[in-house]
Formats: sequence, structure tokens, C-alpha cells
Amino acid sequence: MNKEMNKKTAAVAVPVIPMAVMLVIGCWGLDRGGIWRDEAATFQVARRTVPQIWRLLHQVDAVHGLYYLLMRPVLAVHPGEVLLRLPSVLAAVATAGLVAALGARLTRPRVGLWAGLLYAINPMVGHYAQEGRSYAMVAAGAAGATLLLVRAVGGRSWMPYGVVVTVTCLLHEFAVLLLLAHAVTLALSRVPRRVWAGWLCAAVTVALALLPLVLLSHAQSAQVAWLRPPGQDGVHQLVRQFAGPTDEVLAPCLILVYVGLRRPWPERPGRGLPLPAVALPLLVVPPAILMTVSQWSPLYDARYVLYALAGAPLLAAAGADRIARAVPRLPRATVTAAGVLAVALVCAHQLPLLRQDRSMAQRGGDNLAVASALASRELRPGDPVLFLPAIGRRSALAYPKGFRGTRDVALAESARTSGTLYGVETDPATLRRQLAGLDHVWLVAEPYALRPSWRPADPTERAKLAVVGEQFEPRREFRGSGVTLRLYERRPVTAPRQGRAPKGRGAVLICGSAAWARPATTARQPTDAPQHFVAQAQAQAQRLRVKRRRVQSDSELVETSPQCPDLVHVEAGRREDPRRHPNRPLAQREALLGHPDLHRPLVPGAALAPDETGRLQPFEQR
Repeated sequence: MNKEMNKKTAAVAVPVIPMAVMLVIGCWGLDRGGIWRDEAATFQVARRTVPQIWRLLHQVDAVHGLYYLLMRPVLAVHPGEVLLRLPSVLAAVATAGLVAALGARLTRPRVGLWAGLLYAINPMVGHYAQEGRSYAMVAAGAAGATLLLVRAVGGRSWMPYGVVVTVTCLLHEFAVLLLLAHAVTLALSRVPRRVWAGWLCAAVTVALALLPLVLLSHAQSAQVAWLRPPGQDGVHQLVRQFAGPTDEVLAPCLILVYVGLRRPWPERPGRGLPLPAVALPLLVVPPAILMTVSQWSPLYDARYVLYALAGAPLLAAAGADRIARAVPRLPRATVTAAGVLAVALVCAHQLPLLRQDRSMAQRGGDNLAVASALASRELRPGDPVLFLPAIGRRSALAYPKGFRGTRDVALAESARTSGTLYGVETDPATLRRQLAGLDHVWLVAEPYALRPSWRPADPTERAKLAVVGEQFEPRREFRGSGVTLRLYERRPVTAPRQGRAPKGRGAVLICGSAAWARPATTARQPTDAPQHFVAQAQAQAQRLRVKRRRVQSDSELVETSPQCPDLVHVEAGRREDPRRHPNRPLAQREALLGHPDLHRPLVPGAALAPDETGRLQPFEQR
């Protein structure tokens, strides 16, 4: 009776303890006051309607479609950063319990307890447990599928196994490599044909269900064009992420893994599969295949094989159990407690890494909340905003409050209505026309977009760089985490009159080929000038005549007559220039400027009207 109670207690305690530890680590620092770019995609897509999500998946992010649909009811409760990440925390908690249950089923309860605890304190696990993406869910599905594989080999139905693997692969298609890992497990264990038959039926079902997603995502392969073939550094980094980020943890872990893999592999009657035959393929096969394929077609990233990490703590715990059994006359409770203490020491050693991982600096290097805070502080309603590149619009989509009331100059169709992640932008010609009517523009730029070496392939992005660089000049700049907010003002353009350039800056600047033109009666023309040239000059001067206009701000663009698309730039003066201070009398400022015959400085509130030459003058002073 006592033995049965001890078994029941162990069956409950073995998964629950690692799950509790994982829950504490996962909830620690969950609200970091911001989200990074990948989480922003989840945050804005999962809040769309189902038809909008369905339309999006036909263009981009098909591989994350099921995850977006699962996150939609979660964010419908309260769209916030905590709920965005909470499903990943719960998935990691479930994975820790499943790893523990798997170790206990394949060997003994203390191995499961040690393996589950080692999984829970792994920094890579903690990192993706706090990320609003699908990787923690995929890891939970892979651990559950592996446990169901062990049960199916023992005589249970293959249907639950097939269903869990299918759902896991639909969460991320690279989880299909789990099937190959399980095939190696069956080969190493030398299972009978009936087991192979059941597994093949399940595998074919998974492949058929996954085929449409594979075809659709293959057409969207440009999304992973940023990936590069992994080299030796990538292998070393993955080993450290799986086994231990520091030498003090890595070396003992590798030794324990080696001990756990040494033959003969221990077997327990009725369990079917030895632990090394399950854990080793799970640990090695998915990363090895993905890295090999990526030498020709880069697809590898460490997060895509997070689910393979579960093999490392299982093998390390099995090695520790072998060493403990080699020491005679040690009470089981003492051995179990010693193993738990060793895991606690490892956790204490890795505590600085776990604390560091709670900062936004470790999450892709950008914090979109910072961009929104900068915009909220500096931008005013009606301010024109230009995102460079278009992907920078994710900060406004994730945190729209900071950009409320501003005008997105380049946006032609919103992200929701266009079925895209960041919206559809205008063509270069339209963008140039829209920017031509602005005297200032705020640029929200990614850090790399401001480097001289950046050469965008998109023509609209090239037009942004060209127009801003040629027609505007930077005035103010604010830098945040992964974003630069910069104010550009239109460059003052003064054209020389009768071949000589004015020494001072004019208050009235006429942009266009007809700048500073006068009627033929007053312009200095050669006596033998052709008649058509005189007529052209007269027509040009007529186009410059504008209606009376009042200056509303220090810098304003005034349209000329409807027949002429040229613009008149009225500048009331720069406050740092004493000659243009608006509090000075008009005549005094004219004298300081030294060119009253070319222009008249204006002040806000002044009125304009054309004089007999077609040039704008202050109406009150005429």
C-alpha cells in the first residue's frame, strides 16, 4: 500500500515540480514595457478578423497562420504584452512537465525529475517562453508527440500521435523533421513491423495534411532570404544553447550526455524504447538535417529547432542516473535530492544570464514602444511622417497611440485592408508629388536605412532617399532602441537675379523653372531677341501671379495660379538669426539683409499679394 502511494505521489510530483519552476521563470519579467519586431507581427495580425488573416496568409506568413488564429481569441480578451506572451509561457510549462514524464516513463522517476528541471532552467527555453511567437508551442507539441510515440510503441493507438504531430507541424512546418527523428528512434530500437506500419500510416497522414501549407509557404520563401548558410560557429552556438551557455555548465553536461549514451543502453521491461534511442535522434536529427539543407538553400535558425533541445536534458539526466547507480549503498532519496541540488546550483550560476535575458536589448535589438514614445512626444496632429523602409511602420501598427493624428505620406492602402503586414505604399511618382507640397517631414527610420551603404531594391524606398536627401535637410534627431526619429525641413532655394546670386537669404523663394521671372516690359532683354522669346517671358510672368495670401506659419508653401504647378516658399525667418527676428521692424530687417530689391522678409500673419512685376510682396507695405 505504501509503495503504491509512493508511486502515485512520484507520478504527480515528477512533472509538477519542473512545471512550477518553469512557471516562475517564465513569469519573471514578462512585462518588459515593449515588444520587438517579430512579436509586433503577432500583435497586429492576431487582432484582425478571420477573413483578414486568411487573406494575409495567401501573401505572407502562411507558416504562422494557425498560430495567429489561436492567438486571436487570446488578444481579444485584452490586447497587451502580458497576454501576448502568456501562451508561450504556458506552453513552456507544459513542455517541462512532458519532458519529466518522458524521462520517468523511459527510465525512472528521478531521471524525469532531473530532466524536467534541467529543461526549465535552460536560458534558451526561458528566452522563447517569453516571446509572442509559436516556437514554445511547437516545442510542447514535439515533446507531447514523442511521449505519444513511446505509448504507441507500447501498444496504444497511433491516432493521438498523428493528430498531435499534425497540429505541431501546422504551427511551424519545420517540425516535420520530428517524423524523421522518430523514424531513427524506431530503427535504433528495432521495433517489429506492426509498429512500423502504424507509424507510417500516421506519417503519411501528417504529410498529406501539411502539403498545402508547404506549397503555399514555398511561394513565400523570400521572407527567409535574410538567412545565411550556418557554419562551424552556428554549430558551436547551438551546442552551447542546448547544453550550457558557459564552460562551467557545458563541460559537465557533455560528460553526462556521453555517459548516458554509452552502451549497453538500460532497458526496463514493458517500456519498449530505451531513453538514448529516443533522446539522441530528437536532439541531433532535426538540427543536422536543417543545417545540411541550408548549405544550399538557407533555412536554418536556432529557434526553428527549439523543440530538439528536449533531448539534451534527457540524456544528461540519464548519464547522472548511471553514475548514481554505480555508487553502491546510496539511499534513493539522497540521490534524488543531490541531483535536485546540483540543478539548483546550475540555475544559480545561470541566474545573471536569465536576468539579462529579461531586457529588451536581448530581443532583436529594438523596442517598438520606444519609437511610439518618441513620436508621442515630438509629433503633432497633422505632421507628415515617412517610414524608411516600409517595415518601420510596424511601430505605428503595434503602438498606434504615439502616431495618432499624423499623416503617413507614403501609405496608399492600410495593412488590414490590403492583406499585408505593413500596408501598400504609393508609387515613386505619387510620392514625389506628395512630398513636393511639404515644407517638413518626420522620418521614422531603421538604423540600417540611414547608412550610406544601404541600397534598397524597392523603387519607392529609393525615391524616399532621393527626395529627402535632395530637397530636405535634417533639423533634429532622436534615437531610441532600434529606431531613429529625424525631422527634415525643406531646403531654402534662392535663384540669382540677372546672373548674380543674392548675398542674403530671401523670404520669398519661388521653386521651379520660372523663378524670379519678370514681365517682358521690365526684364532686361536683348534688342534683337526673337518675338517668341518675349512672349514666353510674358507667359512665364503671368503664371507667377498669385492671389492674395496670408502667411500662417514661419515656413509655408503657397500655390501659384491654377495653370502653374510651381510653388512659392514663404519663410518668415529663423529665430536664431537676429536679422530675421520677427519682433524687429520690417525696414530694419530689410536693411540688415541688404537686399530689399530682391525680397521682403515676412512675419506670421502678414498678407501677400503680387505687385506689378508678378512678385509677391507684403500687402500692408505696398
